[in-house]
Amino acid sequence: MPELPEVETVLRGLMPVMNGQRILAADVRREGLRWPFPEGFAGRLSGARVQGMRRRAKYILMALDTGETLLVHLGMSGKVTIDETGAQALSKHDHVILDLENGARILFNDPRRFGALDLVDSAAPEAHKLLASLGPEPLGNGFNPEYLISCLEGRKSPVKTSLLDQRIIAGLGNIYVCEALWRAGIAPQSSSAALNPAHVSRLTAHIRDVLAEAIKSGGSSLKDYRQANGELGYFQHSFAAYGRAGEACLKDGCSGTITRIVQSGRSSFYCPACQHEA
Repeated sequence: MPELPEVETVLRGLMPVMNGQRILAADVRREGLRWPFPEGFAGRLSGARVQGMRRRAKYILMALDTGETLLVHLGMSGKVTIDETGAQALSKHDHVILDLENGARILFNDPRRFGALDLVDSAAPEAHKLLASLGPEPLGNGFNPEYLISCLEGRKSPVKTSLLDQRIIAGLGNIYVCEALWRAGIAPQSSSAALNPAHVSRLTAHIRDVLAEAIKSGGSSLKDYRQANGELGYFQHSFAAYGRAGEACLKDGCSGTITRIVQSGRSSFYCPACQHEA
């Protein structure tokens, strides 16, 4: 599933084409994706102007001049791509098509249909069920060592499980948690409560760094993910832990081998030689 860097990359690709543009027509070709579309979806989008665009966690929010905000979630296989000419042949998985006044066409494509599109009140978008309980953004000022220490204190769950809790950190996913823990030298099965301030300070910095580097690389393309221009991201070529089970650890001076374990139904990749339990 696309994580924060992938969603941020898609947003940055869409903004120059969509922001400030009027949606001349919306072609909604099915009743919904993971959930049904809101009533009158096509009509509420048609004629609306995009006034602002931002990301919240793994969601894209497009504020419209109608007082509503279009919420976009890519799900597992969703893509939002740009057809600059509006002449590209449509696929059976292009479920929502927006024609803009500048001649561009925006295609919401989702073969597995685990994504979602919804309209929310622009006056209170954070009240939406998908956004209401999210924690701070890991690249924002609200995420810092002091905050993370307060969240992990007293938690018996493994640190990886805690970091994937969207109520603690919004948008952080499996790939980048594995990479940040590898950089910080912390084993994913470490008890959250056992991490000391030095561990947390180091981990916070690496979370920020790995996300920033992934965004710069256009995200990670595993299976379905594409940037808004249709190109692949390439941060997957920089993975040091994720997906490298059985391969040599890349940390200087370490002779260990990356190992895969399963935690809460998800694969964790780490080096037992240099990632230690707190």
